[in-house]
Amino acid sequence: MSENCTEGASCSSCSGSDSCSAEEKQKQEERVLKSRLTKINHRIAVMSGKGGVGKSTVAVSLAVTLANQGHKVGLLDADIHGPNLPKMLGLENKRLQAGADGIVPEPVMENLTVVSMAFLLENPDNPVVWRGPLKHTVIRQFVADVQWGELDFLIIDLPPGTGDEPLSVADVIKPMDGSVIVTTPQDVALLDSRKSVVFSQQIEVPVLGIVENMSGFNCPHCGEAIDLFKQGGGRKAAEDLKVPFLGAVPLDPQVVVQGDAGKPFVTAFPETKAAIVFTEITAAIKSQLKD
Repeated sequence: MSENCTEGASCSSCSGSDSCSAEEKQKQEERVLKSRLTKINHRIAVMSGKGGVGKSTVAVSLAVTLANQGHKVGLLDADIHGPNLPKMLGLENKRLQAGADGIVPEPVMENLTVVSMAFLLENPDNPVVWRGPLKHTVIRQFVADVQWGELDFLIIDLPPGTGDEPLSVADVIKPMDGSVIVTTPQDVALLDSRKSVVFSQQIEVPVLGIVENMSGFNCPHCGEAIDLFKQGGGRKAAEDLKVPFLGAVPLDPQVVVQGDAGKPFVTAFPETKAAIVFTEITAAIKSQLKD
């Protein structure tokens, strides 16, 4: 083991790591990982059974809402093949920088930093063609090699489905406080969200609850509620699966407009019903957590 080894220093940032055996490096990486995790109070994964339900929007909105409440928040984009968070946060042209103690997460606003695979891609049009072991390695590095510092919350945005990334996150980040399952009211989305609940339970990650996104639309002219994609399916699924229902987020055109502009809508339009619902959802999540 190198004489420069410390509890919080990863082998990748150590100039003397070439003199260490593979076993020594593995032990040191485990120590570093545990050291990083001890500084993170709560770890929450945002999941969905299928794509297109607004999972990343929910992850960003939760993280920004918590940060606005004064919590120190880290946002981990674990969607290796489709990392969209930098676009939604106005950070498309940013690149990760190395610090004295590892990778420096990109600041978003006061109390909020983010790490994403997109920060490592020279051309955003280039696909990431990786199999499971490589994805597991980079997810582990995004936790162990990043200077997250002291965090109240680490919000992990997972890709849709029940594949490699959720398994890797559950294996690397132990223990997890729980998962938030995002769905829309359509039957096909609800079917897949039920699978996500069962999957989360199978990998021993508590389900904090279900969020029904795109739940109705209020006419901007008359105020009448219109159920474009039906309504209430998320609550029914939560009741059937005996997990909490966290809230129903209505459709709001500003969610799309602000997301494309790289501005979280919960900050740009805090008085909208959708933004208020996210305040209620974060309260429902925090009520289940132990300090």
